[in-house]
Amino acid sequence: MANPLRLSVLDQSPIISGHTPAQAIHETIRLAQAAERLGYHRYWLAEHHALAALGDPCPEILATRVAAETSRIRVGTGGVLLPYYSPLKVAEQFRMLEALYPGRIDLGIGRAPGGDRMTTLAMGEGRYPAAEHFPEQVQYVVAYLDDAMPPEHPFAGVKAMPAGPGAPQVWLLGSSDYSGALAAQLGLRFAFAHFISGEGGDVVMRDYKRRYQPSAREPLPSSLLCVFAICAESGEEAQRLAASIALRRLNTDHGVNAPVPNHEEARDYPYTEADRRRLAHHNRRVVHGTPDDVLRRLLELRDQYEADELMVITITGDYDSRLRSYELVADAFKLCQPTDAPVR
Repeated sequence: MANPLRLSVLDQSPIISGHTPAQAIHETIRLAQAAERLGYHRYWLAEHHALAALGDPCPEILATRVAAETSRIRVGTGGVLLPYYSPLKVAEQFRMLEALYPGRIDLGIGRAPGGDRMTTLAMGEGRYPAAEHFPEQVQYVVAYLDDAMPPEHPFAGVKAMPAGPGAPQVWLLGSSDYSGALAAQLGLRFAFAHFISGEGGDVVMRDYKRRYQPSAREPLPSSLLCVFAICAESGEEAQRLAASIALRRLNTDHGVNAPVPNHEEARDYPYTEADRRRLAHHNRRVVHGTPDDVLRRLLELRDQYEADELMVITITGDYDSRLRSYELVADAFKLCQPTDAPVR
């Protein structure tokens, strides 16, 4: 019997050493098509700026292409970094996506900078776009999407076009208690980034459900846990594949803005003892192993976090092994093969 758990994909469009950013974007499209074929439920695209390792600064544009190249899988953002943008413009972009691909669009919203401080200042034209207005921005985006701006608001007469009966799902993304508490207060869906913060998220997820305030958009809470996972036919091979993302994180710690190391670079890097201690710290938020190992650990995390859905992010030192990891995970979870109709 197929496992009823919904399993999805987060893609940061990694730029692997020896490949171009354009190749990374084309690999995103290839992986999205494979994810749909394999039975994954959602395909989310991340936003990052001026990072040599991650190729997508505008997921709302890439989502259009991914949705056009697929027919069933839900497509969305993981996520739009709202402090940079106008709530009305974001609502217009996602109303357009909903009009083009009805019933398939997710709007994941985050508040992280998605790049270094200099890039953040450039995005804000010399001003640091702080997130103190984030709660109001989120409320305005939802109000524009649903044509539900309070009548006393000065912009109440403004309509986000193209209007229509449907609207994207809205998810708040987070790696701390802030977004979980806000999602509960506003009655929105919540996704926790275990791959960013491997400690304490289970408390955040449980508190989200405990404190949830029903809304007209979402009468019940919905939670999603996103985990970094690498799957291979053997544990030794999975460990070898995991070395590239480990070195990528070490580079980030050292302020090195470089592509994702390929397997040879990860193998040959002259790690110090301090490096190995740092890698051990990072590895606590990576699941890797055989299909049985990954299945067991992901289900353990699902239960620990009381998550309604799971999402997997995978980056390795080559694109084929990344795709193969997703194939093995889909097989381990016995994902349902897709039908012609999108799943709401």
